[in-house]
Amino acid sequence: MHVSRQQNETAKTAERGPRARTRKLMLETATRLMQSGITPSVSEVAEAAEVSRATAYRYFPSQAALVHAVVDEALGPILDWSSDSPDARTRVADLLATAMPRIDEFEATFKAALKLSLDQWAQRQAGTLGNEPLFTRGHRVDLLKSVTRPLQGTVPPEARERLAQALSLVFGVEVLIVLKDIWGLTSESAQSVAAWAAKALVEAAVREAGSEA
Repeated sequence: MHVSRQQNETAKTAERGPRARTRKLMLETATRLMQSGITPSVSEVAEAAEVSRATAYRYFPSQAALVHAVVDEALGPILDWSSDSPDARTRVADLLATAMPRIDEFEATFKAALKLSLDQWAQRQAGTLGNEPLFTRGHRVDLLKSVTRPLQGTVPPEARERLAQALSLVFGVEVLIVLKDIWGLTSESAQSVAAWAAKALVEAAVREAGSEA
């Protein structure tokens, strides 16, 4: 879609205007609450930010929309990550070196988001979710597919897809939950284990493709 220069200037003005400041205030308030271990509703954020509920719902019409926006803010540089390396092992190492410290920094926020996802799953199973919009996650899919792209022509498409799926098990807040909360590792040790596992998965996929060839 073509965006004119005038439209860009209008958007920038809006970003600097009262609406942008109110939205920023709500995101900062929601982040503070989520970093304290709370998964807040839109109403709770409105009250904490001293914004009317009607105003809050104009920016974030549902809890899912609010948490999604907070998660995107917390992800920050991870969403902009890219690599031109022709080596998949280098790419995955670079991605984890970029992402895991950031995920660790906002661990409580991502856990609060995960809690919402699990709560909604339980409500859906019980038939009590109603019309509440679902909180969906999926940034890691595109990121990990990018990691495996150098293997095109070396590893079959089905195997690359399986590799990306396997890498998703060692990338994200879930791996910190297992390694820190269950194994009692430090943040640094947990990130080291995740990087080792990711490298091992890539090498296993390459070896398997070579043996089959």
